[in-house]
Amino acid sequence: MFESLSARLQDVFRSLRGEARLTEATVELALRAIRLALLEADVNFKVVKAFIDRVRDRAMGQDVMKSLTPGQQVIRIVRDELIALFGDAGGGLRPTSRTPRVVLLLGLQGSGKTTTAAKLARWLQRQGRHPMLTSTDVRRPAAIQQLTALSEKVGARVYDPPGDLDPVRRASGAVAEARNLGFDVVIVDTAGRLHIDDELMHELEAIKAVLEPSDLLYVADAMTGQDAIKSAGEFNRRIGVSGVVLSKLDGDARGGAALSVVAVVGVPIAFVGSGERIEDLEPFRAEGIVSRLLGMGDVLSLIERAEQVVDREEAERLEQKIRSDDFTLEDFRTELRAIRRMGPLEQILGMLPGLGNLKPLADQKPDEQQLKRVEAIIDSMTPRERRNSRVIDGSRRRRIARGSGTSVEEVNQLLRQFMQMRKMLKSLGGLAAQGGHRGKRMRNALNARRAMKSFDKRMGM
Repeated sequence: MFESLSARLQDVFRSLRGEARLTEATVELALRAIRLALLEADVNFKVVKAFIDRVRDRAMGQDVMKSLTPGQQVIRIVRDELIALFGDAGGGLRPTSRTPRVVLLLGLQGSGKTTTAAKLARWLQRQGRHPMLTSTDVRRPAAIQQLTALSEKVGARVYDPPGDLDPVRRASGAVAEARNLGFDVVIVDTAGRLHIDDELMHELEAIKAVLEPSDLLYVADAMTGQDAIKSAGEFNRRIGVSGVVLSKLDGDARGGAALSVVAVVGVPIAFVGSGERIEDLEPFRAEGIVSRLLGMGDVLSLIERAEQVVDREEAERLEQKIRSDDFTLEDFRTELRAIRRMGPLEQILGMLPGLGNLKPLADQKPDEQQLKRVEAIIDSMTPRERRNSRVIDGSRRRRIARGSGTSVEEVNQLLRQFMQMRKMLKSLGGLAAQGGHRGKRMRNALNARRAMKSFDKRMGM
């Protein structure tokens, strides 16, 4: 997300870092470049004007102009003001004591409401909640079947009374059913239109009056830019919106909708959809989004993803194996699968500080197929070979290459890099045994990062 805007802003910051002293002319030149970058990213022009004025007022201050690091000071100001664009509301759902909690999803047709309903159900399940879903979209062909199919993937219950095509009765019936069966959240997927019309609004007003929902989330397709913002504003004016869900944010290289929605509509961003998988919905975190935008990474989101796919006991077992120099190809395959479950490699690298804006990654996307080839090579080995790679001689390498559909050279490369990685992990384990808990964590982080960067570089990722 934000590829174009991120690249433009980072070019501006690089030029500022090269200045020993800042002048008003230098600042104005940088602000002009930032203004053009924001406008080209489809950020609302009124939002851009107010943003540039605030940055100028702060950047022209004496504490910045006379600072020993004026470029860094301006970057910090831009970062703070970008975060301010999103307001001070946290992401996710607002606290409520109501049971069951009722979440009403609003939006135009094609914005991704039905998929978001299933993604939200999966997110709630990870929070220990028990959601029930229902659809009031009785006009769109197969809308109810689509919600049912998606809900089966997450193991969530769907309320679908046979033959009842009244949207209000379906919504109220779902709440009654959830209350009787002990479900604590009801997600209501409403009908969308290709444009806003009175019939849709009257239907939503009736559903809202009956349900008194805790949350009214407007699902906006981020790729439609300012059109999505205008529609969200109209829904907020007539129905009332408590938060916005930006879907398809991974496909929006510009990011103007995300940067404009809070200032224009006046409601916070609750969630962002960052991919096609059911797991690809995350609470909006302004600091993380801005850090990724400026090439600073988003470690908190990366940790959350890792916690979702890595079992704590398995992680402790792996740490013990690294300490005892017993890390095998089977362990390596397990870690590769965990990385793939975390999402596209490109997104993961974008969350690592210093890796999201590397020039090679801008020119060439990370090769997801390389991970699959590595896994295929390991799968073609026998259990003994995976546990002890030293037994793999020339004939075994030829057999492994044939079985995995790769070449002997690729098998040799994997084994060579795996042995080098084991040496680095061994040194990591030795360092971890030294010093206190805080020192251990710092050494682990530094050495793990060096090991993974070295391996990725040598494997051509």
